Amino acid sequence: MSKSVSELPLSRNRLGTRRTLAVHRYGSPGARPKVYIQAGLHANEVPGMLVARHLLDRLDAADAAGAIQGEIVVVPIANPIGLEQFVLGEAVGRFALDGSGNFNRDFPDLTEAAAERLQGRLGAEAAANVPLVREALKAALAGIEPETPVAALRHALLGLAIDADVVLDLHCDSESLMHLYTGTELWPGAADLAAQLGARAVFLAEVSGGDPFDEACSAVWWKLRDRLGLGRDALGAACLATTVELRGRSDVSDELAREDSDNLFRFLVRRGVISGQAGPLPPARCEATPLAGVERIVAPLSGVVAYKAEIGDLVEPGTVVAEIVDPAAEHGDRARTPLRATTGGLFWSRSTRRVVAAGDIVGSTASPAPLPGRGPKLLTAR
Repeated sequence: MSKSVSELPLSRNRLGTRRTLAVHRYGSPGARPKVYIQAGLHANEVPGMLVARHLLDRLDAADAAGAIQGEIVVVPIANPIGLEQFVLGEAVGRFALDGSGNFNRDFPDLTEAAAERLQGRLGAEAAANVPLVREALKAALAGIEPETPVAALRHALLGLAIDADVVLDLHCDSESLMHLYTGTELWPGAADLAAQLGARAVFLAEVSGGDPFDEACSAVWWKLRDRLGLGRDALGAACLATTVELRGRSDVSDELAREDSDNLFRFLVRRGVISGQAGPLPPARCEATPLAGVERIVAPLSGVVAYKAEIGDLVEPGTVVAEIVDPAAEHGDRARTPLRATTGGLFWSRSTRRVVAAGDIVGSTASPAPLPGRGPKLLTAR
């Protein structure tokens, strides 16, 4: 058996506190492919943590059978800081209460620091360049001294993942279908993962804005290539990093977690990380679309939300997906404000909130083409 479990201490803790990350490791350190999987970076998103537990059970059995071929690192609880944040009985796990922002933003961009270490050292062959880049990325990260507890958490997580071939960051949405976020260059390379998980939407962006965890691991490869003036033959995208959105926050059950963990396990077998038979790849349930094609339908005023569209519906331009209801309106004919999709596509996400304020996102649709006027920040921080 090759499994080990360690407690990775986090630095910059507040006086009288100590936080650690439980890190489960399988296989031989340095073996390829290396896969890194984490759950609960947004600490109030529970489905991934239960999926991780089921996956660990599967990996334990595979390890006992001597089936681990590569290296697998799993962090089932990636955010002990967020797990402590309860306000009046409600979990606040998406944003740090110390003002450090969204836990899945502002990961270090190692491009410039790694480029300085790599100047003049890379040749024309990717096979020789990739190990050098990985060492440069690790050295660049080691040169950063985190200043706050949240920065220390980001630093530790990135340190576990930065040299991986595959990175899976398990999240969930409010109410949504299974979907993925990944880099444009990583598609269709990630198509087997999407099909195996039964993803109903896949969103692509070269850079989505905000420096989320998956892009800190993957986008740095094409940023470095551009920075160093190399071609893809010399430096491809050697890390397939994906944010996996496991439906909605209330989709927490052993049945779903068992199904998702089984699909992740089959993906690992298909990628050669675990020996065995993965079985036939299920047919894809969607085409990938640009993240810039996502329309966020926003409430123009406060009120009670009455949804008219279900997630999974295909909507046309002008379709009423919800109404904002003012219970105290003087006349009934003025009590309802319709919210319409302006583009056609899949209605894939909606809010669990049923009372919203002006500016709140009520739902999202996926269009096959980029929408005009989308700025560089394509992700919502809400």
